[in-house]
Amino acid sequence: MFDLQGRRVLVTGGTSGIGLAIARAFLKAGARAVVTGRSAETGETAEAALAEHGVVRFMQGDVASEADCARVTEGAAEAMGGIDVLVCAAGLNRRMRPETVTLADWDAVVDASLKGTFLMARACYPHLARGGDGRIVTLGSMMSVLANDMTAPYAAAKGGVVQLTRSLAVAWAGEGIKANCILPGWIDTRLTRQARRDMPDLDARVRARTPAGDWGRPEDVAGTALFLATPAARFVTGAAIPVDGGYLIRG
Repeated sequence: MFDLQGRRVLVTGGTSGIGLAIARAFLKAGARAVVTGRSAETGETAEAALAEHGVVRFMQGDVASEADCARVTEGAAEAMGGIDVLVCAAGLNRRMRPETVTLADWDAVVDASLKGTFLMARACYPHLARGGDGRIVTLGSMMSVLANDMTAPYAAAKGGVVQLTRSLAVAWAGEGIKANCILPGWIDTRLTRQARRDMPDLDARVRARTPAGDWGRPEDVAGTALFLATPAARFVTGAAIPVDGGYLIRG
């Protein structure tokens, strides 16, 4: 029921943070993986580290580029003999008040999260449909449903990712494709560690509001991604699943 042996997984944004943890978890579970990212240096470092756990390949590409998405998808399908699972973990956030957001800021954030998720899903569709049990796992955010004064482009993009995922779940159900979205809460990554340095009270505020009383780890998100790719999730599609220690239930 939880077998991933031999599954062929493409992870965008799989060279750092949550995406890297997801790729590592799939490899440890017996899957094969191709990871993508924009930086060749970061990607090669990630590939070397991931190779300790299984068969993996790094392919450089920008999910905001239609040409890159097509090239990476076809390269991954050729390298692995197909694609069974697409994980869209690439994303970008720029914290600023909405009146200060430039069009370049907006495009950068929305392109990385929403446009990139769409382009990769569309490119992977023929491969996912071919096997009759394709899986798409996207990454939204707690900001898909919350709002504050500093994340307008990010919240808009991540909210869009949820609705896009639901739309794909409906549109491609006939081909056996299941599409689900994970909503991470406060996860301990390099970026959130920087946020804690910038906002000294952030750690205490997060712990106080989170019923679990702690920050999440990238591996917590990875565990949910693995579940959604297994036979155990055969009847799960169109879901938006918080992995946030209960943060969202406090409104």
